[in-house]
Amino acid sequence: MTEQQAHAILQAGADTGADLTEIFIEETRDSTITFRDQKIESAVSGLDYGIGLRLVYGTDILYTHTSNDDIEHLIRLIRNLASTRFGKTSARTVILPDVKNPGWRESAVRPGSQTIKAEFLRRADRIARSLSNRVVQVSAQILETNSLITLINSEGLYHTEERRRLRTHVSVTAEHLSERFVATEGPGYQGGLEVLERIDIEAVTRAAAERALLMLDAGYISGGNIPVVMGNGFGGVIFHEACGHPLETEAIRRTASPFTDKIGQQVAHESVTAIDDGTVDNAWGSIVRDDEGTLAQKTILIENGILKNYLSDRVGSKETGAPLSGSARRQSYRYAPVARMRNTYIAAGKHKFHDMIASVDYGLYAKKMGGGSVNPATGEFNFAVEEGYVIRNGVIAEPVRGASLIGRGHETLMRISMVSDDLELAAGTCGAASGYIPVTVGQPSLKVDSILVGGR
Repeated sequence: MTEQQAHAILQAGADTGADLTEIFIEETRDSTITFRDQKIESAVSGLDYGIGLRLVYGTDILYTHTSNDDIEHLIRLIRNLASTRFGKTSARTVILPDVKNPGWRESAVRPGSQTIKAEFLRRADRIARSLSNRVVQVSAQILETNSLITLINSEGLYHTEERRRLRTHVSVTAEHLSERFVATEGPGYQGGLEVLERIDIEAVTRAAAERALLMLDAGYISGGNIPVVMGNGFGGVIFHEACGHPLETEAIRRTASPFTDKIGQQVAHESVTAIDDGTVDNAWGSIVRDDEGTLAQKTILIENGILKNYLSDRVGSKETGAPLSGSARRQSYRYAPVARMRNTYIAAGKHKFHDMIASVDYGLYAKKMGGGSVNPATGEFNFAVEEGYVIRNGVIAEPVRGASLIGRGHETLMRISMVSDDLELAAGTCGAASGYIPVTVGQPSLKVDSILVGGR
């Protein structure tokens, strides 16, 4: 899209009286290779191209998208979109800087051959099966995406960037006497094929396989309101779901959050500092600019238990008064951006893991969290524990399975009394109003003095 073409589209939006007209152009190349049952099950690649058009009137948003980049078609879409809004219009003049779209740039490291990826996945299969004949299925996958994004708006922004990510996923199923247990690992980072050099596939596969084999023979915990030490890394998924989403202005502006109007108040134990940072080097959820063009930044959400900030997009900032945090994100050109998390984690504390365990007479060590559900409006959550152990007399004892953690995010924050110094981050995928996006969750090990543990 040339400067003149972009200006014509932006002027069409200004003619409708829009406060902001935005053009989001995306070209994404992706490939996925899946290895299952000791063979390549599928190898798929694709190209997706499209343009999203957004008109902003105060805090009202109109959005449409298309894969047809004919300029006259795009201008008609702008006019048709504006016609759905009732009220008077007032034409404006837009100014676009003299910047040319650089177009698609080949990656410094070109997308890798399927042969290299296939051998990487075969190694995962061989490693898992070598550990035990109880390993009955290994599924391994590599997903690579390479997107070129161009964002143009009527405030003079003309920004192009390349976004490259690669993630591998290993799932191991162990079986004995008709009992099955599945364990998974899924590291991912920014970059292309070179990311495979960062991933220790043997360590990743062994972690999943050994967990599956261990938990296959585990008993069950009886449950109840007991102390829980939550493991680092993916344990942060509970904070992400039960507390992170309610801290997005999408929830705050609708007063659908337990954190509404709580800035400056204590919302967590003083040992808790929570951060959402879009600038972590090469992290799965990092960005250069958000999908409204705001530069990524580090946002302190909670500091020593005090609520400091929300995660905002343009409209959320205007409605709530929160400063722009560079958090407007979307899955693709098919979605309008809204405030979303990036790399969200509880910061490292001053305690030691062994001191947490030693402080518990009877409780649960939730070493690895699994999936779950949450109601963002209330913070109520229910998450499965993929790998758990009884804590008895200050010592990690027998493994247990079937445990789940049940509670409300904002209440659980107040019950965290110890935060360790062993912070780890883990890649994930988050689904919400603007589609599925790559995010990072994380936390150090931490102790919750009392939480409802579901069991058998």
